[in-house]
Amino acid sequence: MPDTGPQQRLSTRLAFLAAGLAMSAWAPLVPLAKLRLGLGEAQLGLLLLCLGAGSLLAMPSTSFLTARFGCRPVVLCSGLIVCLVLPGLAFAPSALLLGCVLFTFGAAIGTLDVAMNIQAVVVEKNSGAALMSGFHGLFSVGGFLGAGSMALLLWLGLNATASATLLALLVGAVLAGAASGLLRETDAQVRDAPIFVMPHGAVILIGALCFLCFLAEGAILDWSALLLTEGRGPAAGAGQGGLGYAAFAIAMTLGRLTGDRVVGKLGGQRVLLLGGLCAAAGFFCTVLASSVAGMLAGFVLIGLGASNIVPILFTAAGSQRAMPASLAIGAITTLGYAGILAGPAAIGFVAHATSLPVAFAGLGCAMLLIAASATLGASSAPKAVSK
Repeated sequence: MPDTGPQQRLSTRLAFLAAGLAMSAWAPLVPLAKLRLGLGEAQLGLLLLCLGAGSLLAMPSTSFLTARFGCRPVVLCSGLIVCLVLPGLAFAPSALLLGCVLFTFGAAIGTLDVAMNIQAVVVEKNSGAALMSGFHGLFSVGGFLGAGSMALLLWLGLNATASATLLALLVGAVLAGAASGLLRETDAQVRDAPIFVMPHGAVILIGALCFLCFLAEGAILDWSALLLTEGRGPAAGAGQGGLGYAAFAIAMTLGRLTGDRVVGKLGGQRVLLLGGLCAAAGFFCTVLASSVAGMLAGFVLIGLGASNIVPILFTAAGSQRAMPASLAIGAITTLGYAGILAGPAAIGFVAHATSLPVAFAGLGCAMLLIAASATLGASSAPKAVSK
């Protein structure tokens, strides 16, 4: 069994922080890339798919790599690629080259994501304490710091390439600090894992729940501003459209940073139930509220409720016995990213056929399904979460 003491816990947190920094650094560069290359909305949308495609294709193979070589080389190598290609996002001179860079960046981020979650599962399991929410909370903190730092550097007059290079150096420094505590080997179950196992049993349920949760998060990122500005009551102004996602993101970060204590006290199964109910109430609140304040309160409820669902599901994936933990983590992470990609499009189709409030009400029903999963029988995945 690998050593998973304080140094390993710190290194896991730093890996999540680095991933959040790198992923969010791209967001402020999107409008600059659109302007630099003269892209239309449709062309930009296709380019953005390159990032997700790279992640989805790389994630399944990451399970095999970590099983054979350990988390340390996979995290550090994928992190190095992230740092090398991040500046390229700022100066790629053509749409084709930017698409290639985005694909590589997405593949490296996806690999880093799976490997650090496998490390997190091993560290949490061997520590005997709830740690997963805190790990994911550091990813959220990295998201705020990465996007904020990039925006600040650009506001101060630094060009995009120099700003991205500084962020890449920061990500590299954080990963260097994490290196000593990353696992060079994993436990016996992970080391002996086969190259591929078709997801089955509890992993299918856990993956489906991850898909629903990530689908909801992706929908909020892309559609919350429109819901706020075209709400039932007095709508928010165009400049206030981003308040919904901001309220959601802040609530989710706070929920994750305090989640380990909550899960340790109540148990994962109960937190999954209460979190699903809270998130569902938030979605219904955003639909039914007749004021901007009421809708913002709904986004806060969604963030608080959903904050610990995904960490709990990752813990469940590491605890189930249906398939090796490394392959289970790769499977549910891939399904989660698929949910993020599918969410905006799915909401768009439903909103076109009915209305945006109806689509958000459907997301509330999806959160109720997550809550209901916590009450399933002994063979269900959520039971494996209970502490």
